[in-house]
Amino acid sequence: MTNEGCIIEVEGLYTRFGSHLVHKNINLCVRRGEVLALVGGSGSGKTALMRQMLGLEMPSQGTVRVFGEPLHGHDRRVLQSMRNRCGVLFQKGALFSALSVYDNIALPMRELRTLDEGMICDLVMLKLKMVDIETQHASKMPAELSGGMVKRIALARAMALDPELLFLDEPTAGLDPELSDGFVKLIQTMRTELTFTIVMATHDLDTLVALSDRVAVLADQRIAALGSLQEVIGANHPFITNFFRGDRGKKALGNTGDAL
Repeated sequence: MTNEGCIIEVEGLYTRFGSHLVHKNINLCVRRGEVLALVGGSGSGKTALMRQMLGLEMPSQGTVRVFGEPLHGHDRRVLQSMRNRCGVLFQKGALFSALSVYDNIALPMRELRTLDEGMICDLVMLKLKMVDIETQHASKMPAELSGGMVKRIALARAMALDPELLFLDEPTAGLDPELSDGFVKLIQTMRTELTFTIVMATHDLDTLVALSDRVAVLADQRIAALGSLQEVIGANHPFITNFFRGDRGKKALGNTGDAL
């Protein structure tokens, strides 16, 4: 039975790649309307877990439910319908290099086969405005864009179908501090104006502090801690000590870190 208020449920999840065990008995509820941050060291399986939440990979064992429905066992049409309710911002943007800015954002709308080109044009321009990109850049190719513009346009594409659930994989990776701050503020603004749930994998403490409602720490093949930032910081685990209580952690956490 689906837990009320959970937009994603992960139950008894195991992930194996050959003989390598990445996840062992992961149980997790992503609450509707929250920003849940996935944190962990390299190889802890943050991205793998997100891919399983999207149905792009199948767990070795266990169940993933999204919008109350199991991701696996449906035919392709049902799974695609569920994915249409999700948006994904990949770590490096993953814009199609052979498509213009306009066509990258229009692609998910065209795949629906329900919108005419005039409506698609209006929606693309709206999405560009939403991420503070001037419409004159619509004809540019990805190779002509700065790193900050790639992130914003990739976010516009992720928002193309007005998703209920947004996945962010290292959203500020590769951005300098000023661009990173601007991108975080953009997500904060969009979250205030629109209603959606966010699952975010990040190693950036500033982004984590600014955006997350709850934090899930992946370590030792399991969820080592789950809760608010203050609750997680107080957990007794070597990764948490190194990540949150080191010099970088204290600087990002400020008074929150000092209080704990």
